[in-house]
Amino acid sequence: MSLVIDKLTKKYGSTLAVDAISFQAQPGQVLGFLGPNGAGKSTTMKVATGYLRADAGQVTVMGKPVEAEGMATKALIGYLPEHNPLYLDMYVPEYLAFSGKTYGVGGALLPKRVAEAIDRTGLQAERHKKIGALSKGYRQRVGLAQTLVHNPPVLILDEPTTGLDPNQILEIRALIRQIGAEKTVVLSTHIMQEVEAVCNRYVIINKGKIAAEGDVGQQGNPTFSLEVDKPLDLDALLALEGIASARMAGKYTYALTFTDERTGRAALLRHCADNNIDLRSLTRQAQSLEEIFRQATGA
Repeated sequence: MSLVIDKLTKKYGSTLAVDAISFQAQPGQVLGFLGPNGAGKSTTMKVATGYLRADAGQVTVMGKPVEAEGMATKALIGYLPEHNPLYLDMYVPEYLAFSGKTYGVGGALLPKRVAEAIDRTGLQAERHKKIGALSKGYRQRVGLAQTLVHNPPVLILDEPTTGLDPNQILEIRALIRQIGAEKTVVLSTHIMQEVEAVCNRYVIINKGKIAAEGDVGQQGNPTFSLEVDKPLDLDALLALEGIASARMAGKYTYALTFTDERTGRAALLRHCADNNIDLRSLTRQAQSLEEIFRQATGA
């Protein structure tokens, strides 16, 4: 794994900001790190990048522990904090060269890496401008370019689309998807649509604890919509093998979940046949990430 967070704990005085959380991110993956404001996302990112020291637990990057090998692990990470710190009086290539040098990139390799970062992030047309003259969207591109200039295997992006207009958001998301195909990307956000558009996997944190995690597009236990021709006995439905829950969703329509889908379907078919019930449809209703988020965070 590129990034491993193991039982990480961080306190601010008596406030427990991150409470023994564990998760992993791997190459070729964009991991969405979700949570409401104040959940502990930014604190986790700052510990993972070595800007804060953990009170307990461990973070490793490419097998190296962050606390013991801080300088070595920082060279393996490209970090874009929520508030993108840029030198506004510098020109784009000048700033990227400065950033590259801080990571030890030098000689003939430095201009090559700067040019690659500019090309990768679509900054060619703006390369002759000072950063202060750029739009918010292009400043975010500069921030992403500085995360790439030293060619790290892991990128940690904290709220990278905050304050952008809809067109800029789409552009930055497309760029993150491209980068995520070859690197490990951890994307911290509280926007569900961002995760669904960009990420392969999600981790939800709430009040400093991991509340849910899974693969994007395969969220949770799916709900099935059952339509029949007459009222059903809910107690009889719940007594069937393989059915986890059942509730009325409309006239002759019911929402079901299964403990085991194959067993539940077979039991439901037998029940309808035995009781002369016309089963008109049984349709899978995928649970949205927004629903999982609300359940996990109590929103």
